This record gives sequence, structure tokens and C-alpha cells, in this order.
Amino acid sequence: MSDSLQPPRRIIPPPVIASRGEASPTSNTVRDVGVVIVAGGSGSRTGSAELKQFRWVSGKPALLHSVQAFMAREDVAVVVVVLPKAYAADPPPWLFQCDVDRLLVSVGGAERHQSVVNGLEDLPEEVTVAVVHDAARPLVTDDTIDRVIAEARKGHGAVAALPVVDTLKEVDEHGRIVRTVDRTHLWRAQTPQAFPRELLEEAHVAARRDRIGATDDAALLERLGHPVVVVRGSERGMKITEEGDFARAEALSILRD
Repeated sequence: MSDSLQPPRRIIPPPVIASRGEASPTSNTVRDVGVVIVAGGSGSRTGSAELKQFRWVSGKPALLHSVQAFMAREDVAVVVVVLPKAYAADPPPWLFQCDVDRLLVSVGGAERHQSVVNGLEDLPEEVTVAVVHDAARPLVTDDTIDRVIAEARKGHGAVAALPVVDTLKEVDEHGRIVRTVDRTHLWRAQTPQAFPRELLEEAHVAARRDRIGATDDAALLERLGHPVVVVRGSERGMKITEEGDFARAEALSILRD
């Protein structure tokens, strides 16, 4: 496909954002947070022809849960939704139930990290804290978002995570147990993940230069020696991967965090 036939990277015009240090119009909160919601996957493991991020969970499309959760925050300047090429030029109409003045749609890449880079490139200059979230985690809580952003404001990366509580077994190719893994310091990483913007951009530039891919943005900072901390996530932060996860998400949606 020629470049002239590629859908435009930015679908919705950029919002008018207060200058750095200036408060939002309705409060004293500075809008310096930019959010990249990665929704570029095919969702093939659910066995459905419909994208999993478009399927309904607890009364609305999964993607809409995440977008509205971040737009409810006064410190968020813009939310960039990264969609597959086939959908980016013509986003689903329910997406426009959000504050379109703070909404951008970008085109996903072949791999997750490429989609994140596309989203980062669309963040306005005023953003100093970058948050990355997976659309497949629709039930993100405001408390979790608070915690990762608070840590990023201290100058390092932060990952929502939960401690591993199950006994872990390493096995060989025949399914035989090789050893029991000490779980004392092990955590299950989730999203959102938040970073000082310049550190996240540096990490992605270095990864591109070194031809390194990652399914986790924090790993790219770790390889450069930048500190990243974990904060308490939530069971509601589960990732929808397989068909049965939709029922589990429905059940979790009615429970308090």
C-alpha cells in the first residue's frame, strides 16, 4: 500500500491544552498527563471476529471503560487511542461519547511497542507524565491510576502490579517439574504504567536503535538502568485474553476494589 493510501496518523484534531503549569479551566489541577491506550491488537485468542476491545463488558465497550476512566481525571490533558489501521480512519461512533477535545486516535503498529511509539508521538508538548494502558484491561480503578502517576511525578517509572500468591513451578519440555521458584519478590505486572515522558521516549528510541521489542514498557526503562517501582494494582485490572475472561470481567465489575 502506498503512503498516500495510508490512513492519517491523527484522526481527531489536537485539543487546545493549557500551557505547562497552567490549570485546567474548571479547577486548580494542572493538566500535564498524557495517556496512550493501546487498542491495536486483533484479539484472535478470544476466538471472535469482533475485536475484544470493542466487545461489551459491564454495559459498554471494553475500550470505552478505559477512555472514560482517564478522561474523568482533571490532570489528564489528552487521551490517545491507538487503533488498528482498518479502524483508525473510521473509529466506532461510541468512542465519541468522550470529551473529543481531549481525544486523539492514532494508528497502531505491527507490534505493541510500535503502537506505543505512535501514541507518544501524538502527545502534545505540554505533557510531562506519560501513562500507557492496555485496552484489554477495561476495569482500571482510579486509585491505581493515582498511584502510578504519583510515582512518575517523583521522576521514575511505576507499574501497577500484584504480588504472586500461587506456588510457581518451573517445568521442562516434557512437563516434569525442574524446580519450585521462590515467589517472595515476584509480582504480576499490569497496566497502567506511568513514566516521566522524557524517560519513556528515551527508552523507546534506544529500543528502536537496538532493535529491541517488548510487551512491557517498564522493561525498556529497566534495560537502560532507569528505576521503576511497583505500586499496588487491583484484581479488577485483569487482562481480557481468552473468551472466558469476559465472564470473569463481568463478575469483577460488580465488586468493589
